[in-house]
Amino acid sequence: MKITICGSIAFQNEILSVKGKLEDLGHEVGIWPSEVKDENGKFIPVQEYYKIRQTANNDEKWVWDRKAEAVMGHFNKVAWSDAILVLNYDKNNIKGYIGGNTLMEMGLAFFLKKKIYLLNEVPEMSYKEEILGVKPIMLNGDLSKVQ
Repeated sequence: MKITICGSIAFQNEILSVKGKLEDLGHEVGIWPSEVKDENGKFIPVQEYYKIRQTANNDEKWVWDRKAEAVMGHFNKVAWSDAILVLNYDKNNIKGYIGGNTLMEMGLAFFLKKKIYLLNEVPEMSYKEEILGVKPIMLNGDLSKVQ
């Protein structure tokens, strides 16, 4: 199966680990790029970009241009895939955190009639109903249930 992993960039290490495990199970896996271009066109690690973005103001055009590129790129991966796997680990004192981008990707997957797998339980967040409404398949941490 072709699977796109969705989740916060803060979970980079976990995403890379799960990607390897899914590939070992025979799946083809898409994730976001490991590098992006900075304001001078030089490639920087995505983690460095994430830190810059967290403190960027609204008029730092290159930052938001890269963000738009990243959103479109990941939407294309969702469209390419048979399913998405949402890696929702604890973040910001929220158990099973799902951020805004991931919620958008879940909505797109739902619209495109893709399977939506959720690694951990649905978080207690203001948009819990929206998460439940896209009917995710709960894995309870068990990647072998991805089929």
